[in-house]
Amino acid sequence: MKFTAAALAASVSVIATMAQAETFSIQTSFNAGDFSTQYLTETWLPKITEMTDGRVEILLTPNGSVVPARETPDAVAAGVLDGDFTSVNYFAGREPAYAIMGDLISGYDTPQQMLGFCKDGGGEAVMQKAADAVTGGEVQVVACGPYSREALPARVPIRTFEDLAGKKIRSPEGLAAAVFQAAGASPVSIPFSEVYGALEKGIVDAADASAYVNNDATGLHDVAPYPLYPGIHSMPSMQFTINKAKWDALSAEDQKALRDWWYDAMFAMAAEVDKKDKELAARDSDGEKIEVINWAQEDRDQLREIARKEWEAYAQKSDLAKEALDANISYMTEIGLFKN
Repeated sequence: MKFTAAALAASVSVIATMAQAETFSIQTSFNAGDFSTQYLTETWLPKITEMTDGRVEILLTPNGSVVPARETPDAVAAGVLDGDFTSVNYFAGREPAYAIMGDLISGYDTPQQMLGFCKDGGGEAVMQKAADAVTGGEVQVVACGPYSREALPARVPIRTFEDLAGKKIRSPEGLAAAVFQAAGASPVSIPFSEVYGALEKGIVDAADASAYVNNDATGLHDVAPYPLYPGIHSMPSMQFTINKAKWDALSAEDQKALRDWWYDAMFAMAAEVDKKDKELAARDSDGEKIEVINWAQEDRDQLREIARKEWEAYAQKSDLAKEALDANISYMTEIGLFKN
């Protein structure tokens, strides 16, 4: 009888815990079929339930499922979304600091470095100020950072910094185009959907496209057999935010669990994408059709110094953009990417 009573009490406790579970609907800037979406859904969503003893669950929805990606801060502030998991570049037109925080072109060498900046180097605080500037304090920034560095598919060899001179490179407008131009290349603005054809026809010599694994999947290396990997330019950063009222309603324990969960997931996803990229790059290097080009560190450092001047020019657009850049450079100097 005692055993039955104890078992019943335990069951009631479990049911009560389940009944108290809070489900957060989080819109991402990933598409439904993306590797990122599948990886997070299958591997990491169950972990947040475990880490909070069933008190918190997360439902990830794909890009544009509720609102356009650029409108997610307003939707989170209004409670239309519980939170977002979005590429910060979407908000660059609203506050220049987002451009600095969203993709510091030719800045960090690895996603892990920039994740470290967000987690331990002041990045989160800058992101919170940017969120407050556009939402009036109704959005809590939980975490931020990238999970991959994009490769650069090229139809001609670009083996050194000097080889950039005169090359026509497909690039989005903004910081990326400014950096390529300062390095001697000619940035060309064309839609992403036209990248394959532009490379095939020689309209551009190289293209700001995506991670190596994605470029491989879309066949870009068939027309651009000299990919630069690891990449030299783009590393898009993400943000993880939650509606401020919902965040404040969580216990300190669950707030910490959400932050820890996100960084654990992003470090793991960065490692997984890096693994897949390396496997494909190694496969291609062993063949005869593709030459995978890995710049020497001195060439990367030279491009970073050129890029820094463009970051500094862009950072004049707002006080917060200047603060964002100063925070990045301070951390980059601390980890050895710049000399004191």
